[in-house]
Amino acid sequence: MRILFVADGRSPITLNWLRHWQERGDDVFLASTFACTPPPGLAGFQLVPVAFSGTKPAPTSRQPARSRIWGAPTLRLRTGIRQWFGPLTISHAAPALRRFIVASQPELVHALRIPYEGMLAAEAIAPLKMPLALSVWGNDFTLHAPASPLMGHYTHWALEVANALHADCQRDLGLAQRWGFAPNKPTLVTPGNGGIRADWFGPGPNLQNAPIVINPRGFRAYVRNDTFFKAIPLVLAQRPETRFLCASMAGESQAEHWLKTLGISAAVDLLAPLPHQQMAELFRQASLVVSPSIHDGTPNSLLEAMACGCFPIAGDLESIREWITPDVNGYLVDAGNAPALAAAILRGLNDSALRQRAAIINAGLIAERADYQTNMQKVETFYASLI
Repeated sequence: MRILFVADGRSPITLNWLRHWQERGDDVFLASTFACTPPPGLAGFQLVPVAFSGTKPAPTSRQPARSRIWGAPTLRLRTGIRQWFGPLTISHAAPALRRFIVASQPELVHALRIPYEGMLAAEAIAPLKMPLALSVWGNDFTLHAPASPLMGHYTHWALEVANALHADCQRDLGLAQRWGFAPNKPTLVTPGNGGIRADWFGPGPNLQNAPIVINPRGFRAYVRNDTFFKAIPLVLAQRPETRFLCASMAGESQAEHWLKTLGISAAVDLLAPLPHQQMAELFRQASLVVSPSIHDGTPNSLLEAMACGCFPIAGDLESIREWITPDVNGYLVDAGNAPALAAAILRGLNDSALRQRAAIINAGLIAERADYQTNMQKVETFYASLI
């Protein structure tokens, strides 16, 4: 097959999708909306900035670029600016993507999320009458689509143009129809990154008993890290030996400020972004994984942690309830309530029997619904039906 992805070329999710089709021997093309080093083995590569993505400097290593402009303190402001003004850039960026599509002659174009890759792909591909698949992540409809009139318009437009929809949770299939996706078009639900690789993510030789809590989400506009950090001193008051690992937060001034003002520096490690294999090792060390989000589908990092035996604590969202039954295989809390989050962490740390039962349940869920090979076979059938 000849497949062209419109995606953020820096993203581990994107790289995972590219790798699968390259290993199959397919011709894979990438139109990246962010500056990145082109992954090896591509049949073609094109940088197509949209929604001001071209203004962000490309990282020179696994450590992302940090600045006063691009740090966590401006995250909400930057998200708001992109939501209101980013759609205005789509018509300007679309011709460059259209030329790349025409030159590449793919059999299928797949945009890995609606804002802004799916919006851009729909604008570029509409005159070409070529199959377009969209992937939606958990916040495309709940956070971004209602954020501004133009975001709503382009979300609706992308879903009208698309021939098929891939979602990471069942909830989004219903939401997609409310935003204009025809119910007779093909759909597929799999984890956003394709699934969990059993050779990378799995429990260690012994179930975790160390009082280690990991937050793998980094800084995102829909993750309540303020709640997470405020919960830490409440946990330490009862379990002072607890350690907290915070992925992709090294060098973030906002996180460093919270450590200082809350007096928790000795108990918290701010970590740089790590490759999957190293994240798996951290998950195997931790007892609990915390995902305090207020918008989400099925977070890949949450599934990865569950596969490694971590007891999950997450925001109480409809999509997360597709995986977690409260008090059975995890806890769901109000992501804006620090005392409630602290209480859930303490309960999880103090109840090793519950953690052991949950680890068995979660291992079964991952094997049944999130296995990488099984899910990517479904994607192969999905693609073939479109082509």
